[in-house]
Amino acid sequence: MRILVTGGAGFLGSHLIDVLLANGDSVVCIDDFSTGRRINLDHHRDNPRLDILDHDVTVPLEIDVDQIYNLACPASPVSYQQDPVRTTQTIVIGAINMLNLARRLNIPILQASTSEVYGDPIVHPQTEDYWGNVNPIGVRSCYDEGKRCAETLFFDYHRQYGVDIKVMRIFNTYGPRMAPNDGRVISNLMCQALRDEPLTIFGDGSQTRSFCFVSDLIEAMVRFMATPREVTGPLNVGNPHETTIAELAEMIVGLSGSESALHNLPLPSDDPRQRRPAIDRARQALSWQPTVSIEDGLTRTLAYFRERGI
Repeated sequence: MRILVTGGAGFLGSHLIDVLLANGDSVVCIDDFSTGRRINLDHHRDNPRLDILDHDVTVPLEIDVDQIYNLACPASPVSYQQDPVRTTQTIVIGAINMLNLARRLNIPILQASTSEVYGDPIVHPQTEDYWGNVNPIGVRSCYDEGKRCAETLFFDYHRQYGVDIKVMRIFNTYGPRMAPNDGRVISNLMCQALRDEPLTIFGDGSQTRSFCFVSDLIEAMVRFMATPREVTGPLNVGNPHETTIAELAEMIVGLSGSESALHNLPLPSDDPRQRRPAIDRARQALSWQPTVSIEDGLTRTLAYFRERGI
């Protein structure tokens, strides 16, 4: 097949392209490289089955493909809060443009949504039928509400025009090719540990996250795209193993051999206190569950940062 991946030079997009090319597909990667990095795809530069287009998803695209994975969006708080208006435009207008393309070609399209649609949840763990607890006017709202609006568009295009949609709610994912300066907790703590700097913990470190290694996440994504038309989601995809930020920091210190101490800072605005996916629907629909342990995943990610001289 010929498959379009928007945001294909990003962390998740580049790993998805690895798998699609390994499966024998041809891939068209579009990225405006505002947060995506060309180095993430350098190992494919001589592959004739990969085309890379410098393109902004807020501009309509005319192309013939068989599937669309819509991943284009700045995904870390540092990047999406830099230009919040642009973030919302990328998510919402980008979704409209890709949905229009999928409608014209009568092909399936997968939306990379996010656990942030649940906001700071008062239901734990989060199930797909929970509507969330989201601040619509906060500093994170450009991303949270943008993704919620994109989900609305996907289901309205499905109901109104019959577009074959897949909506995947991605929980915290990590692994090689994370940008060291993206502001995410694992990359932050790893870079600080490898430099023997104090590890910054926001709040008292009791807030929780559930971390999924990137290979597990991409496997679920590809399986989701292969499901029958009636399987639309939304599906939570992530690791249901819950870890406090303080526990995570201690693991990173131990695995890295760092002598860094922990340094507590005030909790950012609208930062969720708990985050853990209920993945029963993904288990049933995809015959999937994560297999990479947090210790193994952190070890592999630390090796990546070390190789790059962090």
